[in-house]
Amino acid sequence: QVQLVESGGGLVQPGGSLRLSCAASGFTLNSSAIGWFRQAPGKEREGVLCISSSDRITYYTDSVKGRFTISRDSAKNTVYLHLNNAKPENTAVSYCASRRTYCSRYGSAYENDSWGQGTQVTVSS
Repeated sequence: QVQLVESGGGLVQPGGSLRLSCAASGFTLNSSAIGWFRQAPGKEREGVLCISSSDRITYYTDSVKGRFTISRDSAKNTVYLHLNNAKPENTAVSYCASRRTYCSRYGSAYENDSWGQGTQVTVSS
């Protein structure tokens, strides 16, 4: 009964900010790594960044460094992705995925245990 639910997506202007949430049930996020992925129309799902059970951050996409941050709220069993200075290329369905303890080295979409249903992020004027 492991479940992840993303929320917080929507429309944001270029340069704006958005916070996405990944809420977990059936397991404790404190002992898991949570990765964020994105999939634009017609494109492959790609890893963006990940937070490990020890809060080590792994970036899979260089373009988000300095703009995106990830955090964990243990009391709410939720991981957040903060998108700052949003760009049109960030338009995609965003997914969170869990992995045991450690983030994967390369952010492969096939190296995860559970997935959420996704939330749409649209960056447009």
